[in-house]
Amino acid sequence: MCLFTILIYYIYSDQKEHKKKTGHFFFVQKMEFEFDDQTLFHYSLITLYLVGPPTFISLHFLQAPYGKHRRPGWGPTIPAPLAWFLMESPTLWLTFLLFPFGIHTSNPKSIFLISFFLLHYFNRTVLFPLRLLRQKTAGDFPLTIAATAFGFNLLNGYLQARSVSHYSDYDGDEWFWWRFVVGAVVFLAGMAINVGSDRVLVRLKEGGGGYKVPRGGWFERVSCPNYFGECVEWLGWAIMTWSWAGLGFFLYTCANLVPRARANHNWYLDKFGEDYPKSRKAVLPFLY
Repeated sequence: MCLFTILIYYIYSDQKEHKKKTGHFFFVQKMEFEFDDQTLFHYSLITLYLVGPPTFISLHFLQAPYGKHRRPGWGPTIPAPLAWFLMESPTLWLTFLLFPFGIHTSNPKSIFLISFFLLHYFNRTVLFPLRLLRQKTAGDFPLTIAATAFGFNLLNGYLQARSVSHYSDYDGDEWFWWRFVVGAVVFLAGMAINVGSDRVLVRLKEGGGGYKVPRGGWFERVSCPNYFGECVEWLGWAIMTWSWAGLGFFLYTCANLVPRARANHNWYLDKFGEDYPKSRKAVLPFLY
């Protein structure tokens, strides 16, 4: 994470020098950009909140056709590692592109915050696809689903980068560091659960032979600890950023992953029957 913090700092430094050199011309362009950007940010934020409820409802009836729910009839496919890399990539390159243009870019608080966001998506965009690639048994991924996810990550990457670097002013927030510490602990705990569970699932497929019952760790409590961990991560992010964009992303994550966790849980029960532990919940330990 220190690497992302340093990289953001140097990007900001270069942008600061550029501002000095361009003078009044840059100021005029910046005013025009901010005027248009305020409208874009406003409607993008509304969109983030509006897509959550239909996503939550629809996923109770129809699951995205990849992984355990893969099925034909969804058009052309691409290799899963490539799909994950492409569809998650906007959260990295768009963040690096937009962050230097924020008015709070030089604020260490903003830099610390965005480093957590980049840490998660470096794992999801680069490391996770590499693990799938080494596994050599990952299936294909529908191009339509990858394109939809790419669009959402464009929207969300834009919102989170602009919110942290421009629209959220943490300078006068005396509670910032308290929330940051609490949120960071929650975020890192969730990420540890998420990444650890993903590794267990990938290793299960390395020997071939199809799907098996996952064992150990958080899998003894829920069927989808990877989804549980990701929800916990973005709860931590919402606490850290204390923003409408952060809260909206947490709510959307739950709307997207909780129904899929329920579908995965039912899939395990149908496939393994009496061999599947009945004490496990779908995604929330002891509750659901």
